[in-house]
Amino acid sequence: MSTPTHPSYRWSGEDLDLDAYLARIGFEGDRAPTVATLRRLVYLHTTTIPFENLEIVLGRPVLLDVKSLQDKMVRQRRGGYCYENSALFAAVLERLGFGVIGLGGRIFIGPDNGPLPATHAVLRVTTAEDDRAWLCDVGFGSGPMEPIELTPSDGELTIGGWRFRLELGADELGAQVGALHHFSRNGWLNRRTFTMTPQYRIDYEVGSHYVSTSSHSPFTTRPIAQKFHPEVHHLLDGVTLNTQYPDGTGETRDVDRADLPEILSETFDIDLDDADATQLVEQPWPADQRP
Repeated sequence: MSTPTHPSYRWSGEDLDLDAYLARIGFEGDRAPTVATLRRLVYLHTTTIPFENLEIVLGRPVLLDVKSLQDKMVRQRRGGYCYENSALFAAVLERLGFGVIGLGGRIFIGPDNGPLPATHAVLRVTTAEDDRAWLCDVGFGSGPMEPIELTPSDGELTIGGWRFRLELGADELGAQVGALHHFSRNGWLNRRTFTMTPQYRIDYEVGSHYVSTSSHSPFTTRPIAQKFHPEVHHLLDGVTLNTQYPDGTGETRDVDRADLPEILSETFDIDLDDADATQLVEQPWPADQRP
């Protein structure tokens, strides 16, 4: 199958202010499309740009065109969820000369591994050095902070102290699929699966529309934010603040709604203007009305 040439199959890297993006994440050095460059980009993007859904809670649409993404995530220094992070990162990689294919995934949450709809975005990336392919998931909120080679392996990966395990196999129809396991306070969990079927910008638009508008999506009910570091992972879910460490330990505490703007700023590097901060604190959330 030949590579599509229509612009809709690409990631609009030509619309990107590359210098501004690289300054946003603190990238300096060689911009060649190599594995070393890819590793540095994934690390800096994952640990600098937070995961968050605040546009939805504040009643604004989530826009996936590159100009809107860079205005929000680069110039306003905000974050985004998986479709925003992956779409922006894909444009960066395309602009730098990497090979980029979008993939779709399914999230599993909680110790019972209950699935959500297949509305997670990850990237398959190739470099100019060789024919190896890499999984880049910069929009999950809790890593990994390095690309993972898409090759069969039974071994455990330790990345920044965090433990992962990648499994590649086939589904019931024989199509290639992958699963990424993550070690946490509940032990080893299958946190996400993904297929090798290419996803394009329009596919991401469809998935993003569901998770940003459906009453069944957790992102439409309360604020969610994550910040990932080599030594700690912070997760805000409504008014519950979770802190987790690479060894599987962690703590959970409830916070006052009035303190959310300060917590978002100090813990997640998300600075809201006065109007947004007031709205976030004072307006009812859909989760408030749920039994």
